[in-house]
Amino acid sequence: MNQTHPNKVGLTFGAFLGGAHLLWAILVLLGWAQPLFDFIFKIHMIEPPFIVAPFDVTLATMLVVVTTVIGYIFGYVFALVWNKFHK
Repeated sequence: MNQTHPNKVGLTFGAFLGGAHLLWAILVLLGWAQPLFDFIFKIHMIEPPFIVAPFDVTLATMLVVVTTVIGYIFGYVFALVWNKFHK
């Protein structure tokens, strides 16, 4: 059956999750995050309850690193489980 490579799946998940959060950090840096956030809430007919904080390079780095590692772990475990049930 189809076997997956846990490291490759982990890297893919990690890159996707980390990349999405890198994009968010860039939006915050550019000052575009709050208007986007407000727009998304507005089209869902929700009053925006959150305020985006000013950009902080340390927090942005931590966000991207932590989400990349979590994505890698989830992808790796997912591939192991997939391989166990698809022998």
